[in-house]
Amino acid sequence: QVQLVESGGGLVQAGGSLRLSCAASGRPFSLYAMGWFRQALGKEREFVAAISGSGSTTSYSDSVKGRFTISRENAKNTLYLQMNKLKPEDTAVYYCAARYSGFRQAVNEAVNEYNYWGQGTQVTVSS
Repeated sequence: QVQLVESGGGLVQAGGSLRLSCAASGRPFSLYAMGWFRQALGKEREFVAAISGSGSTTSYSDSVKGRFTISRENAKNTLYLQMNKLKPEDTAVYYCAARYSGFRQAVNEAVNEYNYWGQGTQVTVSS
């Protein structure tokens, strides 16, 4: 079992920055591929970014590529999402997710590929 707790959300003006964190507990963190997803009001949950267990491989949705950076510190069991140049359309609840991957350096972009989810943190970008 893996427990995930997000933090770092808040209210920011368009063009600003936020850094989300996801603290993980349970199994060895490095054996899990991790992802960030978001869900805006009335919309389906969507992929934002993913990272492999070692951090060597990353993937981003087209809507955030070049603005967001996913990273992880395995020694601290923590996942991050640095969000720059935020836009009002980035407003959503952001979730971190984990999927056991062993030593494979894979990234996963589909919601249904992840087994563990955090409770979410609200990000609101004002225009």
